[in-house]
Amino acid sequence: MPARKTAARAKPARKTPTRRKTSGAAAAMRSAVEQVSELLGRVPESVSSLRPIEDGWEAEVEVLELERIPDTTSILASYKVTVDAEGELISYERTRRYSRGMIDRPT
Repeated sequence: MPARKTAARAKPARKTPTRRKTSGAAAAMRSAVEQVSELLGRVPESVSSLRPIEDGWEAEVEVLELERIPDTTSILASYKVTVDAEGELISYERTRRYSRGMIDRPT
């Protein structure tokens, strides 16, 4: 039997990293979560709000700060995060800490 020739697969060229483009709400949310995670060293649990602002986006990101047993006693925090139109983090600020089992009450 003749030897089979296999075609060498060409590897796609690696793209150089480019600046993030945040064109919509989902991209802005991903960008905010990714950058807060990098800064805090914790993966955010959720994004509870997202709104456009004049030159970017503002989000409320919920982060698990202290894990406890039972889970309802774990401590979470809300962070107000601002990213610019390109998705770069402008600011973040912890606005609230609360236990997971706590419910919002009308003021």
